[in-house]
Amino acid sequence: MTSPISRPAPRARRAPGRRPAGDGGQATAALPLVIGGERRETGAVVESRDPAHPETVVGTVAAASPADVRDAFAAARAAADGWRRTPGPARGEILFRAAEIVAARAEQLATELTREEGKTLREARAEVARGVAVLRYHAGEASRRGGAVYPSASHERLLYSVREPLGVVGVITPWNFPIAIPLWKLAPALAHGNAVVFKPSEVTPLGGFRVAEALIEAGLPDGVLNVVCGDPEQIGGAVAGDRELDGLSFTGSVRVGDLLRRRAAESRVKLQLELGGKNPVIVLDDADLDLAVAETVRGALHATGQKCTATSRVLVTPGIVDAFVERLLRAAGALRVGDPLDPATAIGPLVSGAQHARFEQYLAVAAQEGHELALGGRRERADGDGWFVSPTVYLDVDPASRIGREEVFGPLVAVMPVDDLDAALAVADAVEFGLSASLFTRDVGQALRFAREVRAGMVHVNSETTGAEPQAPFGGMKASSAGYREQGDAAAEFFTHLKTVNVDPPRA
Repeated sequence: MTSPISRPAPRARRAPGRRPAGDGGQATAALPLVIGGERRETGAVVESRDPAHPETVVGTVAAASPADVRDAFAAARAAADGWRRTPGPARGEILFRAAEIVAARAEQLATELTREEGKTLREARAEVARGVAVLRYHAGEASRRGGAVYPSASHERLLYSVREPLGVVGVITPWNFPIAIPLWKLAPALAHGNAVVFKPSEVTPLGGFRVAEALIEAGLPDGVLNVVCGDPEQIGGAVAGDRELDGLSFTGSVRVGDLLRRRAAESRVKLQLELGGKNPVIVLDDADLDLAVAETVRGALHATGQKCTATSRVLVTPGIVDAFVERLLRAAGALRVGDPLDPATAIGPLVSGAQHARFEQYLAVAAQEGHELALGGRRERADGDGWFVSPTVYLDVDPASRIGREEVFGPLVAVMPVDDLDAALAVADAVEFGLSASLFTRDVGQALRFAREVRAGMVHVNSETTGAEPQAPFGGMKASSAGYREQGDAAAEFFTHLKTVNVDPPRA
């Protein structure tokens, strides 16, 4: 879901306890780790910087050590039995209260999210609203998911199943949705009775710490939710490898996902992985062109293309390819790149210097491969030294090329002419990923065939490739996902064990 290229370690510095916030010279304390109900300052911090103004420190969080992680797992194990025995409706009430706390703080959270991650304020508000919806959905699920009663071969036997929590789960989340993705893992984990050790991304840690604060303030018992942060290899590795771990939910790079798969196979830890995407849009000759262009632009370029479900390939049939490209270039070229707090801005910066360097690497690759650059392909400097890039469109892209098959994770669209739906399906499936795919057509038969045949976990007809609702399963095929789906009924499949019970009367 995030870049498969490894990131440098975060800035972790020794500190006397307070550091400049970067907005007016005021000092602010680092957000502490949460371990067993204790707020723990460690003397080292991870800085979160504003990608629109990289010299500005938005905030800091305490940097954990492996010993802190071990303490967090010990606290989670100590709290797990009590939380497991807490009735589901009572767990749900805590999640409902957390939803109200997040909703009440929505504007503050959205503004901080924009400053930390770089998405526009409109997009940040939508992310916070999604987080509230996720909390409310899983608060209800805490009362609903129990098990089932089955008919038995013996008329005297009571045969039923019950769902029980895994116990202690690790949750590791990426930087691109620092509020929504933590909540769509934490909410079902807690609703189903698990204790959690949570590591938000070291690139955008503030959002994760804020939602954890809301959950704890809503009434979680000490030790049920523990929060650590720090170097992704050292601290992330400690979370993924702790001996108390019963299950691990991870969203991030394919490279790390492959490592976790091998480790889980050895340790028999239950695993849920959401990784990358190279998501196609197919536009047939009979499509509504205005709709197809608007949805492609939204899916490919909003959030600066930093979504695992972002549109990155557009497969267009011959009858409309010229008209589609003309409208696409006009619409994409009209998007304003700039400070994400400005209401007129449509595209904010990439999240960091590392992501910016990676995007520029792909621009260099595209030039070497000889693709036709129709729009963008440059750094934007309208707002100082932020990590801004222009929306970029390449035409006549070879599907076998690197920009045709690798996840770029930036505002880059590769247009690929195809003869028909048969050819489009072949191109769409000729990559290692299978997360999301979209088709634009007025032909119901073609739409149903596409939904049946495309190798993607998320299928859209006449809408963008991005977007998910909490009541429906989320996940992909091939290298995009592994283990269990997220959200909806599928969340219970991962965060619980299913126990079958046979009850017979005593014999006389």
